[in-house]
Amino acid sequence: MSGGLKVFSGGSNQELACRICDALDLEPGKIEFVRFSNENIKAKIAENVRGCDVFFIQTSCPPVSEFLMELLIALDAFKYASAGRITCVLPYYPYALSDSKDEPRISVAGRLMADLISEAGANRILTMSLHSPQIVGFCRIPVDQLSGVPTICDHFGGAIDPDNCVAAAPDISRAKVTESYAKRLGLPLVVVDKRFGKDGAMEVHGVIGDVAGRDVIFFDDEIVTGDSILEGAQAVRDRGSRSIYAGCVHGTLAGTAHERITASDLQELAVTDTIPLRREVASERITVCSVAGLFADAIKAIHHETSISELFT
Repeated sequence: MSGGLKVFSGGSNQELACRICDALDLEPGKIEFVRFSNENIKAKIAENVRGCDVFFIQTSCPPVSEFLMELLIALDAFKYASAGRITCVLPYYPYALSDSKDEPRISVAGRLMADLISEAGANRILTMSLHSPQIVGFCRIPVDQLSGVPTICDHFGGAIDPDNCVAAAPDISRAKVTESYAKRLGLPLVVVDKRFGKDGAMEVHGVIGDVAGRDVIFFDDEIVTGDSILEGAQAVRDRGSRSIYAGCVHGTLAGTAHERITASDLQELAVTDTIPLRREVASERITVCSVAGLFADAIKAIHHETSISELFT
């Protein structure tokens, strides 16, 4: 690229963007977002990007629709400013949970996001720990998916006794995701068996595996309401677990999830900074582990056209 590497960000997660730029030893690119009285948004790039290798960082977090429009309008601005290549860096992919047509007459919004991002001007996508692998198949441009599992495992790795600890899946559908954490930490895997009861409500029927007298760490790719983790925590507590922890890549923590987690039996919840932790959510029980270095390494590898496959694990 004739103009070199430039990294810009929207307003969704500027702290992570600054950490990534620090790791790259780069000044953040200059871009302005103007909001008009009619709620329209204008993105204005305040420096020359002609021929440059541009990376634009924008995560999905509240207000989701506003930040999504920032993303699409900024990509379009880079395209018409003749950027050499535009990589859309999505620490948390928008509408990641809408990845299948599981009801009649609904949109598969995860696929729609891929189409919009490509049409807006992105040449490739860099993201982390997608909810489902089929999202990569939705995209008509190259996708590099990093894993946040090593970051969370590194946080717990030095503090656990592997002979007296288990990795727990909050339900059977998340067992495969939890298995990746268990393998990396060398822990046995237990699964909370949850099923729909006669009244249609989800109920815990049992715990598959031995948790008595052991530390239990629940792992998942994302925690939204916290229901599954907290119900699982109660189930293993009832079966004699010693202490209970949780870890996930994307800490969405919608609604009152943080309050319920703070009031629960969880000793600690570890999340990454793919989604910014709101100030009112901050708690001594919630630890944030940064993935800025991982994204910086991936950006360098993409810019220099070297392999980033080793970063996937």
